[in-house]
Amino acid sequence: MKDGDECQAMNAELLAVAQAFLARHEGDGSIDDQVLFCRAVKHLERIDVPMPLAERLVSHAYGALKSSQDRRRLDVSASSETVAVVTDPANGLTWAVPVGLIVKYVINSPIHRKLRLVEP
Repeated sequence: MKDGDECQAMNAELLAVAQAFLARHEGDGSIDDQVLFCRAVKHLERIDVPMPLAERLVSHAYGALKSSQDRRRLDVSASSETVAVVTDPANGLTWAVPVGLIVKYVINSPIHRKLRLVEP
């Protein structure tokens, strides 16, 4: 196996670990998503995953967990650096959303939390 293949296989295994951790603890009503995200990152760090990689893996796992019931998908091949193209295969609708609007109304919105590691 090539080094790149080994790295991809290890990242896939670590992603599965992150997904399992989030799924196992998601139903616990006593913790919110930010705390769950931080705990999942710490969980990966305890098994010697560097923090930047742990955050990236948990971000992907969190996104997969939260969107598993949503049929809409990002069309990566139709998207660009400045426009995200979202499709709904069930009804054939497509939306082109400027990244600036996503940042303004989702990422920078005060009512939305930023999911990243926050040290207590």
